[in-house]
Amino acid sequence: MSIDSRPAPATEPNSEITIIDVSPRDGLQNEKTPVSTDNKLTLINSLITAGIRRIEATSFVHPRLVPQMADAEAVAAALPRGHVSWIGLVLNERGLDRAIAAGLDEVNIVVVATDTFSRKNQGTSTHQGIELWTRLAARARSAGLRTTITIAAAFGCPFEGEVPITRVTELIARCVQAQPDELALADTIGVGVPRQVTELAGAAAAEAPGIPLRWHFHNTRNTGYANALTAAALGPCTLDASVGGIGGCPFAPAATGNIATEDLWYLLDRNGIDTGLDIHPLLDTAKWLDTVLGYRVPGQLARAGLFPAS
Repeated sequence: MSIDSRPAPATEPNSEITIIDVSPRDGLQNEKTPVSTDNKLTLINSLITAGIRRIEATSFVHPRLVPQMADAEAVAAALPRGHVSWIGLVLNERGLDRAIAAGLDEVNIVVVATDTFSRKNQGTSTHQGIELWTRLAARARSAGLRTTITIAAAFGCPFEGEVPITRVTELIARCVQAQPDELALADTIGVGVPRQVTELAGAAAAEAPGIPLRWHFHNTRNTGYANALTAAALGPCTLDASVGGIGGCPFAPAATGNIATEDLWYLLDRNGIDTGLDIHPLLDTAKWLDTVLGYRVPGQLARAGLFPAS
């Protein structure tokens, strides 16, 4: 199946808040039921129709470790080019080779804030992860790809517990030496609260001035939306979300879904922040995911409906 390459009607946002949808990658990577390539492409097409212009389409990881991403090349080959910036998650040299060969526009490269989680997630210490990021960033830049450095578990670790702000500040300072196009701070296991968002935003402003800031929140403990609204109030940024609120990390115990793209839209829209997205395809997609995945997805807006009703 190929994706309809016709661009959705453009609606330019009048705010400085951008939404990246990560459902084709982070949303599906932890699903136990296989999701077909055709269904992944249907999902991606619906995101394009909704007006999303940066989409994390897949990850280039070993299929034995993350079976849902085994069709990364097939997905990438069907992506329409020109009006969406396609992002792939990359964890090692081989992954970057595949992302470059697949013709993606961006790579998201992860450094985990704690050694224990880093070894379980990527088989390296945090220090080794920074060294790898530095090499990958240089190669990606030479190949013409945009780079994002994500500091995972920046709000807390499932194995080591609290992650001190000083630790994340140090990691930001070291990682930005490789000149990323974007810095992402991830609440990988959904333990963060707004106070931490404010503190980490301050650390990013001090150590990475001028580098666009991106946030990745999970709603595991029902704080994801409070964190997203806090981040939006602090200034221009990009927010990750996953339609239907699906997702989780295969290597983090009890790390449940991302914040839902449609629920985030509602929160921002009712607060006067126009993201330029069309909510109706997102609502339809969240309902469709119920049938594809075989359970009711966590997002609430598709169930409750818009207010005022339209």
